[in-house]
Amino acid sequence: MTSPPRFDDAWEIACELARVAAGSGRDVVLVRDLSGQATLLVDDRNDPEPLDPEGDWLSHLRGAFADRIGPFAGDDPVQTASALFVPEMFFDAPELYVLDEPDEAGAGRVSVLERTVVGGDWAAVGAEVEQKETRRTRRVALYGFKGGVGRTTATTVLARHLAERGYRVLAVDLDLESPGVSHLLTEPDAAPPHGIVDHLVESAVGNADGLELVGRSTHHQPEHGNGEIWLAPAAGTPRKDRPYDYLAKLNRIYSDLPSDEPGGTPRPFAQRLEDAIAACEAQVEADGRPIDVVLLDSRAGIHDIAAVTLTKLCDQALLFAVDNPSTWEGYRMLFSQWQRHPDRARALRDRVRIVAAMFHSAGDIDRLGTLRRHAYDAFVDTLYNLPGDEYAEPFLPAQGDVDDKPYAPIPVLFGNDLVGLDPLRSRKWPELPFVRAAYREFVDTVERLVLDPYEDKS
Repeated sequence: MTSPPRFDDAWEIACELARVAAGSGRDVVLVRDLSGQATLLVDDRNDPEPLDPEGDWLSHLRGAFADRIGPFAGDDPVQTASALFVPEMFFDAPELYVLDEPDEAGAGRVSVLERTVVGGDWAAVGAEVEQKETRRTRRVALYGFKGGVGRTTATTVLARHLAERGYRVLAVDLDLESPGVSHLLTEPDAAPPHGIVDHLVESAVGNADGLELVGRSTHHQPEHGNGEIWLAPAAGTPRKDRPYDYLAKLNRIYSDLPSDEPGGTPRPFAQRLEDAIAACEAQVEADGRPIDVVLLDSRAGIHDIAAVTLTKLCDQALLFAVDNPSTWEGYRMLFSQWQRHPDRARALRDRVRIVAAMFHSAGDIDRLGTLRRHAYDAFVDTLYNLPGDEYAEPFLPAQGDVDDKPYAPIPVLFGNDLVGLDPLRSRKWPELPFVRAAYREFVDTVERLVLDPYEDKS
């Protein structure tokens, strides 16, 4: 007795059957739903007559789906566009990605539509968030495929460095499952009563007005200049005797919402998160002074927060990487999602930059060059040499003072002194000499990447 195919094998077979159907000259869309079940939609809108659902061709195709992918076949695994109420929802969906274009032999286009709960925004295109036309703030996302690479500490050090340089900085804690940056920037009793999660919950029912989402850092008071650090925490700090159930809110935020009114625009999670960040920015800028930089401390790993942050919300993404196989395998997996849409991939690769996290040279500076080569390999396998690229991307070793390749690692050094560092014991820990030495190239490079070096902040 033959065992039914597993998830990955079933999908390969479904794609094979979709190509067979496209051989008829019709475009097809293969839809994979939340359970992983596949349904093939055949576009018969240009046929002289709609396809007969009980005809031999569709019946044979339907039987092939049921027989070959078993539990991963949809309840009605082959349907026609003429039988759908609104076929444009599938055949013109912005998140479609094309497996095969129509060919000279007359085969139709084969496209895929993924319906997922988590991670759909990694590959989603066309559904950009709406941002204020007047937004001039530069947003920098700090992300690591792996946790524990010093991302939150780097966010804190970078915020302090930019404030010391006279910039107004807003740090947004988007690590909603494991908030952290708040404790490094302010005292608990000085934190605002509401956080990002509160905005996501309250705005879902039209109740976000009046939330206090930001507070000024109590850990950093510049000795000179007018630099400032503001914080937008993940969770609020409730006032005395006020109830606050963070988990009850967290469990309800990761969803798209329908429009507020009939015929209106739905509110996907990405737009809701954009609205929350924009609300924080507006509260900081309420006194008329604009923010110079927003630092988005993103959730690690494959998570919708990270997907939305990197693909839709930031202008520059810093990708923290420790040089090991699992890190590069993870980044390849994420980049390959972008690779499906070459135009999108080109735009995204131009705004990412690798950070050599917790880099330990161990007396061999060539290790940084090795990490650079591994980063290049991940990029060139996924985000370079795309269809439509005019030239193949060569590997360029580090040289000179200016190195703007996305795979050029910005080092955050690691030393034994950092092992015993307890940031909660002293507000002035970023001023320790070994901390400044570890982060010097990182903060200087990021400042140069995202800010105008000739801007007068005095």
